[in-house]
Amino acid sequence: MPVLGIDLGGTKLATALFSESGTLISKDVTPLEHRTGAEVGKLITDAVKKYLTDTVSLVKAIGVSVPGIAHAKTGKVWAPNIPGWEDYPLLEEIGRIAGLLPVSIDSDRACCILGEIWQGNARGCRDAIYLAVGTGIGAGILIDGNILRGAHDIAGSVGWLALDKPFQSKYIPCGCFEYYASGDGIAKLARELMGKDMGYNGALNEHAPEKLTAHHVFDAYDHQDPIAIKVFHECIQYWGMAVANLISIFNPEKIIFGGGVFGPALKFLEPIREEARKWAQPISMTLVTFEPSGLHGDAAIYGAGFLALNKISHT
Repeated sequence: MPVLGIDLGGTKLATALFSESGTLISKDVTPLEHRTGAEVGKLITDAVKKYLTDTVSLVKAIGVSVPGIAHAKTGKVWAPNIPGWEDYPLLEEIGRIAGLLPVSIDSDRACCILGEIWQGNARGCRDAIYLAVGTGIGAGILIDGNILRGAHDIAGSVGWLALDKPFQSKYIPCGCFEYYASGDGIAKLARELMGKDMGYNGALNEHAPEKLTAHHVFDAYDHQDPIAIKVFHECIQYWGMAVANLISIFNPEKIIFGGGVFGPALKFLEPIREEARKWAQPISMTLVTFEPSGLHGDAAIYGAGFLALNKISHT
């Protein structure tokens, strides 16, 4: 009973066929190549059409992970990194191709924790949080065996956690936490610190400021660059404070760290734990474990597959 999982990211579309037991049968990745609006929708529906044509008697359901808000009541999607997707009718478009096949759409943060529940490091958990740190920051939150979605499907938007004062207008587009400690935030913070240190002459100067990335800052850190060390000293504090807040509010069994930044930032898990210990509810802190994603960059697409499988089991 294969199901189709689709993971739409900010730069690529991944599609995968899964068996009912969670075995990955096949996977394809297609770059978005600056597509916007309906072009991205067509890329998805073309992928669905291909799978249904190739495996018309096999695919039993479709699950889709999107980078933003998936409105359960309308099937429409808000995806801030895709121009033209402020209120995009994705369910309707896929439905035209899928016919009577069940289709489910959810946010990438929800899909990441679903993937970990199905085939990753949250198996057997009833209360766990997937902290996704990449270009942006979000959290998939599992409470008493259920995904927390909120009144309007926006729960888990933890990039907007208020971790600094006073408020600054630069936090408006993405939130305070995301501004400093996302992949984009790491590069922003490095640029800010370089601008304040007129005597700095390290490796990060080899890159034009507008082209500086988190990858460059991680490389510089590994070579003991002083600005990179300061950047991650601050990021560890933000990650630790944010995790402490999540622990104090939700009392999870596990915090699972994933996304492109974790990755290379997994080496900071122990310092993050030490920072969180300063701020978190002390009993809850002693009972939670910190773990890397068991699925690495595939958590969302596994979650999309699990969405599809759940759709079958409830129909």
